[in-house]
Amino acid sequence: MAKKTKHFLIPEHILLSDDEKKKMFDEFNIGFSQLPSINFNDPALEDLGANPGDVIKIVRESKTDGISLYYRGVSNE
Repeated sequence: MAKKTKHFLIPEHILLSDDEKKKMFDEFNIGFSQLPSINFNDPALEDLGANPGDVIKIVRESKTDGISLYYRGVSNE
């Protein structure tokens, strides 16, 4: 069975390190609570081992818009 995160319709999900989280928060001048959330049980996070409090970078590719980055805070709700 193929990994769920490797399906062509699921964008790449990347677990940020603590240093990367700090840089992202500083760059956008936001805090964790201001991020849209993603549940830690989301199938796209299964292979990442993400826990509540982590931040996920989502890389979406579009033929018309190029590459777009989105950030989600991992929650248990």
